[in-house]
Amino acid sequence: MEFADVKALEMILVFILIAGSLYFYATEKLPLEVTSLAVICALMVVFHLLPITGPDGKNILTAHELLAGFANPAMLTVLALLILGEGLNRTGALDTAASVVYAASRGRPVAAAGMALLLVCIVSAVLNNIPVVVLFIPIMQALAVRSNRSAGRLMMPLSFAAILGGMTTLIGSSTNLLVSSAMIELGEDGFDFFSFTIPGLVVAAVGFLYVAFVLPRLMPDREGETATLQREAKQFKAQITVKRHSKLDGMTPTAGFFPGLAGITVLSIERDGDVILPPYEDVPLQPDDALIVAATREKLLQFQKENPGALTPDIMAHSGLARMIDRSAPWQSGAQSVAEVMVTPGSRMVGRTLDTIGFRYRHDCVVLGVERRSRMQRTKPTEIPLEPGDILLIQGRRADIEALRGSQEVVLLEWSAEDLPKPHHAKRAGLIFLATVGAAATGLLPTEVATLSGAAAMVIVGALSAEEAIRALDHKIIMLIAAALSLGTAMQATGGAAFLAHTMVYALGDASPAIILSGFFLLTACLANILSTKATAVLFTPIAVAIAHGIGVPAEPFAVAVVFAANCSFASPVGYQTNLLVMAPGGYKFKDFVRAGTPLLILCWITFSLFAPYWYDL
Repeated sequence: MEFADVKALEMILVFILIAGSLYFYATEKLPLEVTSLAVICALMVVFHLLPITGPDGKNILTAHELLAGFANPAMLTVLALLILGEGLNRTGALDTAASVVYAASRGRPVAAAGMALLLVCIVSAVLNNIPVVVLFIPIMQALAVRSNRSAGRLMMPLSFAAILGGMTTLIGSSTNLLVSSAMIELGEDGFDFFSFTIPGLVVAAVGFLYVAFVLPRLMPDREGETATLQREAKQFKAQITVKRHSKLDGMTPTAGFFPGLAGITVLSIERDGDVILPPYEDVPLQPDDALIVAATREKLLQFQKENPGALTPDIMAHSGLARMIDRSAPWQSGAQSVAEVMVTPGSRMVGRTLDTIGFRYRHDCVVLGVERRSRMQRTKPTEIPLEPGDILLIQGRRADIEALRGSQEVVLLEWSAEDLPKPHHAKRAGLIFLATVGAAATGLLPTEVATLSGAAAMVIVGALSAEEAIRALDHKIIMLIAAALSLGTAMQATGGAAFLAHTMVYALGDASPAIILSGFFLLTACLANILSTKATAVLFTPIAVAIAHGIGVPAEPFAVAVVFAANCSFASPVGYQTNLLVMAPGGYKFKDFVRAGTPLLILCWITFSLFAPYWYDL
């Protein structure tokens, strides 16, 4: 191995920048994007003042080269995958998978939890991990309630299952794409869609056994912030109208509770002018029954998603002409959002009912429910005179909801707005996603072309608006990837990668390639829990190639080691974003990840160390 090209001063400065970035990424004393921008700027200044010249005497680390990460195909692929995942979430295209899990939970909640984790592992192989985890967090919370277990026993397994599944295909994780891109830039062959699927399945299978059967036992019986918030959540009073041939039509209560209204309390039933009060023994529901119910916002929105139009009591009660007008109303078409507004003390709505206010026509929003902390009446929400402080759960277009900021009658509660899924676009979104995966998997299109085309198609068919697609892009990821690619380029150009490779090979002496591969995996995995997986992947790919060339073996097994090791960010919440997503719902502390994630990291390391030499003939 030659080290004549090592630029000592420049290499030391790069290592200092890497150490500094590691420190600030780990402590987050500065926002991640600020640290990333500072690293890029520092690199441009350093190599403008201390240029690294190539054979032609020109600086090979110009600002153009250091900023090239912003246009890197891997970067664009990651961003396109975020848009694709957002399209699936916005349309509810993955709700079928959620329904399967809920159905399996009837009487067998523990088996359903295992099934959910397996499903997460499978789906994560072809979809970005973040939207998968976001989708399954409420599912896991529901399973925890049904099985009378702490949500903390299921949240961390959810994140880890998604990470394990992402190890098995090229697009399973953005980390995999970054390693492949870095390999190509180094003059090596990149990965195909299934290049490391076999070793990935072996590692994931062993890891999944730990996640499904051991990890839940190591988790603390600690309730997450979400559970606490759910207990203290506002109870909205709403009205559900039973439609003919709906799933509620003919439903009979069991022990006074209706099985199709999980988490929703039925306060009374109005039928042909009569009021039926609990207990509802032998009272099957009939068409046109009006159920006066109380539930949290989450439960009402879940019911609204499954039964569109069932939570618009003041509309259902109108004449035929009014119903015809309402079919084309703003709250009946286009992209819909929900939000909460509070009735102000000086509002003209005080003392009047929803029936007489005409809120939906004045503001182009419909009221789904009313929350009043003082008492819970059993009359229709449309017949309750409003009081100052009452909170209305409303539905309408985002622009119409935002227009309420200027209203003198209600106050829009900050951060309460939430976009509703677009189920009528679910099939289109699903087909686009399948076509994208198929085109990338078969090699019909390059991965970046397939994913960018798929992301564009999501917007074109209406599954996402342009604004929603832009909001799906995480600026932290953009800056982090760009900074990591710049550091990787600088480390390679200064000879830093070769220096680290030489140091490691020297430390291991005359060890076999299998031992060196195992040691390299462990070193990379440990750093992945301090730095982000993406930065670790980009920084260690050139080191992997240099080590492979130094000991005279193919670069592929060492590059695959980077893929798997960088994904082994189980021992820290900051290593992978899905760990951060489950931290609050699971009520975890930093030490919980160290205690529960370290054994999984070691298990994956041992499994890879035993299987890789056999598979790659080392």
